[in-house]
Amino acid sequence: MDLWSRISHAILVEFSDLREVEELAQVIVRLLVAALLGALLGIERERANKFAGLRTHILVAMGSAMFVLLAIKADFDSEPISRVIQGVAAGIGFLCGGAILKSARSEHVRGLTTAAGLWMTTAIGLAAGLGHEVLAIIATVLALGVLRLEGPVKQWLAGPDARSND
Repeated sequence: MDLWSRISHAILVEFSDLREVEELAQVIVRLLVAALLGALLGIERERANKFAGLRTHILVAMGSAMFVLLAIKADFDSEPISRVIQGVAAGIGFLCGGAILKSARSEHVRGLTTAAGLWMTTAIGLAAGLGHEVLAIIATVLALGVLRLEGPVKQWLAGPDARSND
């Protein structure tokens, strides 16, 4: 075998981690589901003019899915996969912590919903990556409901006097 044949063979072996077409399709579907569900949450946050929007939510969901997909493809059993999930959940806490701001002049805290949304997006990405796409879809629909109903529920709770002042 000449040098170029050996090099091309080594490259081919290096890129053969998804040998079966079914494996490739599974990875693509799981990452796409994570990306699409993250996009739905990100679009909602963009429409609400929040600073963690479309790209952030897509990347968080896909990143979460990718971590568990790596563990699955490495043939980890449930205990190491559990540790991967714990690491992802702890890691997203640092990103979420950066989204929370407290004004020095007031008791007002900003960014809690953004942080909680990123945390939820992480969980949705993990579910998609683990192959629980229906669970991920249900969680996304419920999260969107919570985010979209916040304004109307606050207005309703404020009562008719607050609504007439608008």
